[in-house]
Amino acid sequence: MATRVVSPFNVFLMLCLITFWGSSFVVVKATLREGLTPVAIATIRFLIAGGLFLIALLLNKVRKPDYVLLIERKDFPMLPFLALTGVTFFFTTQYTGIQMANASIASILVCLLAPILISIFSVRIFREHLSKRQIIGIGIAAVGTLTVIAEGTLGLQANIAFFVGSLILLSTPFLWATYTVGGKKIMEKYSPFLVAGYVNILGGLCLVPFALVENSFHEIFAMNLNEWAAILYLALFCSLLGYFIWFHVINKVRAAVASSFMFAEPLVTVLLAITFIGEEITFFVIAGGFLIFIGVYLVSTK
Repeated sequence: MATRVVSPFNVFLMLCLITFWGSSFVVVKATLREGLTPVAIATIRFLIAGGLFLIALLLNKVRKPDYVLLIERKDFPMLPFLALTGVTFFFTTQYTGIQMANASIASILVCLLAPILISIFSVRIFREHLSKRQIIGIGIAAVGTLTVIAEGTLGLQANIAFFVGSLILLSTPFLWATYTVGGKKIMEKYSPFLVAGYVNILGGLCLVPFALVENSFHEIFAMNLNEWAAILYLALFCSLLGYFIWFHVINKVRAAVASSFMFAEPLVTVLLAITFIGEEITFFVIAGGFLIFIGVYLVSTK
């Protein structure tokens, strides 16, 4: 049974997780600067991650013979939907937005807006109710989002590509919220790590047609050591190990407690982006990010 006490070890694991996931935006931006396309990065990452998940699941089966690897036929149609929204479309869109805008805005929008949208979708789908406090929080977050997007036209890096990239990134929290709400029932029925494994495997396979159209696979043979290191970091630490830590911790403590750590993820991204890839953070991003944070706090806490 989940406990309310967060042990020092679980705190350490969550700090590792927000470092992995927060740094992923910066690693992607740096890899894009090396010359790889968004589709190439996403495809190679998730083909490798899918293979790692397959190995992990098979080892789990060997270690625990009663571990269920198969999903019932009636539940299987949900998996391609989750793979497309949670991996294929989500990461292709995110990486394209990062390429056109920057890593910090990507992290702020997806990490802070997604919880807001999940609450809204839950109202529509599961008929949950929003309190007056939550409605105010949604309004504040909306103002914060407009403030962040204004960076694209009024900020230091004002240009049409930056603005369009910010708008593209705005779709990522919608995709993640759709994935989260859509997968709620199936993740209650099966091991969440098993579902994540299927999603990563299928999501990587669904990226292959896009890579073939773009002719991305030839880039594999031209990748340098830095690019391979970045892709392996994303696949191993941000995908496989990241999901393992996440599901391990929420199994030990309440999901709401574990989720509270994720509010620090954009801060990790911003600090790393300033330090390692020289991103400029304007007043609009800081102010907008703060408003979104306040909005998420009001929506997520009782």
